[in-house]
Amino acid sequence: MKKLKLEELNRLSVEEFKETEKLPVVLILDNIRSMHNVGSVFRTADAFAIEKIYLCGITPTPPHKEIRKTALGATESVEWEYCEDALQLLQNLKNNYLLAAMEQTDASVELQNTNFKLQDNKGIAIILGNEVDGVSERLIQNCDHVIEIAQYGTKHSLNVSVCAGIVLYDISKKLRTSS
Repeated sequence: MKKLKLEELNRLSVEEFKETEKLPVVLILDNIRSMHNVGSVFRTADAFAIEKIYLCGITPTPPHKEIRKTALGATESVEWEYCEDALQLLQNLKNNYLLAAMEQTDASVELQNTNFKLQDNKGIAIILGNEVDGVSERLIQNCDHVIEIAQYGTKHSLNVSVCAGIVLYDISKKLRTSS
């Protein structure tokens, strides 16, 4: 057993990545404060080849060296768009995407109990909220589902970029094995 060198990983170029078929998933980052979190989410979005990231509210946008530091070039490969009002964005996406907030509510379903299947030619839009306040109530009220990640320690939340990684891994695995 040996560790592979970068050239042995056979990664796509940015141009090839842009041409490849994407998982019909978009991320909506609403009022994320940390540029490092934004960069990390870009890198994770690239890893799972999702369609797009929407940056809303106060969420910082590329180009910025603090985003670039953790994105490692993913701001060049992953399609993104800034939308000031996340609620308006949800209304625009509703006909083409199943809307799912990552939050803890009285009706949330644990991620491992979700069974995402692409139906009616709809993709999946995952909403991730502010590092302190989470997804706003006004966005939750406009979602089809609310998902939470089971936690067993003393903390009641995960870092937003860690959450993005977990949910994208799970959804990617489910969608790629069901097709």
